[in-house]
Amino acid sequence: MVGVAGDTLLLMAYTKKLAATYSIVAVDRETRTMGAAVQSHYFSVGSVVPWARPGVGVVVTQSVVNADFGPLGLALLERGLAPPAVLAMLLVGDEHPQVRQVAVISPSGESASHTGECCIARAGHLREPFLSVQANMMDRPGVPEAMARAYRESRGALAERMFAALQAAELAGGDLRGRQSAAMVVVSLDRVASVREGTILDLRVEDSREPLEELNRLISLHGAYAAAEKGDDALARGDMAGAETAYAEARRKAPDNRELQFWEALSRAAAGDIPAGRRALQDLGRDDPRWIELAGRLAVTGLIGLDAAGWATLLEQ
Repeated sequence: MVGVAGDTLLLMAYTKKLAATYSIVAVDRETRTMGAAVQSHYFSVGSVVPWARPGVGVVVTQSVVNADFGPLGLALLERGLAPPAVLAMLLVGDEHPQVRQVAVISPSGESASHTGECCIARAGHLREPFLSVQANMMDRPGVPEAMARAYRESRGALAERMFAALQAAELAGGDLRGRQSAAMVVVSLDRVASVREGTILDLRVEDSREPLEELNRLISLHGAYAAAEKGDDALARGDMAGAETAYAEARRKAPDNRELQFWEALSRAAAGDIPAGRRALQDLGRDDPRWIELAGRLAVTGLIGLDAAGWATLLEQ
């Protein structure tokens, strides 16, 4: 039983929203990012548990989920309320706080957390500066402690550190029911013109036998695309060494990704190194001639900074 007052039908309605799970919210001042990560034996956990807004804060709502806590919590943070006040306002207006598990963190690193007394065991949370970890329906006790320790001891970008916390949770017992979905969101600590501009990473694994493995693959792929974009920017500045370093990082993270290889080839050509672009394009074309076909279609769009002679050289067979 989860302790929801009322008849059996009401209880059944609430348990259908039972996103028993473990999650982390964290602020990384060094990279000026904040975010959340979560894993659960629950379909599409990323659509209900983590909420984040650049320059505003992060909220996770789990156990018997009140999904309204996400947007409401962010709205209260945006009005300038501190996380403890936000959490208090969310709970005072809720009919069933005893089954809720919630964490709120602001760009300053201040956080507030709540684990209702009727959350399914093993349940609990742990807060440290710039960090809150929370879990319910765990196989064994100690999951929040393992998550916090893994986050503290890991290095790298925020996404990598939060993923280390998820791995630690799984090793410490994880969800009593097993694994199904996972998600991660990372946003800027700073307010920006648009939510999209300030959203650095937003990934979901909706349904998988190994959601953490798939999430890790997506994080690496996201890093490859980010590195490729840095390479493009470096080429545009005339920084050939910087471009080569960035493109090498993209290839390391996604060695078999033909899409990235294609756009790198065109970027090199547009930056003036048409022979290198042509060699890369020909390599792709040998595996799949459709990449040559796509390049030819792009030639008439004006989207790539090549004149007619440049395109003729690039597409020469």
